[in-house]
Amino acid sequence: MHHKVIRRMRRLSDRRREIVRRVEAGMTTAEYAVGTIAACAFAGLLILVIKSGPVRSMLAKIINAALSSAL
Repeated sequence: MHHKVIRRMRRLSDRRREIVRRVEAGMTTAEYAVGTIAACAFAGLLILVIKSGPVRSMLAKIINAALSSAL
């Protein structure tokens, strides 16, 4: 009888490990999804900032200065 109890406990332990593994795999997928959404939002914000008038003129001045000093 003692052997049956040990086998049963091992099966339950293996089953628990498998369930935990599956849950953790799903959590990492959700973390990647949140990170991807955050990166897209940040990229959209950068596009808005770069397309604004003051930033655009500042970038143009920097590029012109770099090109004129290289010649």
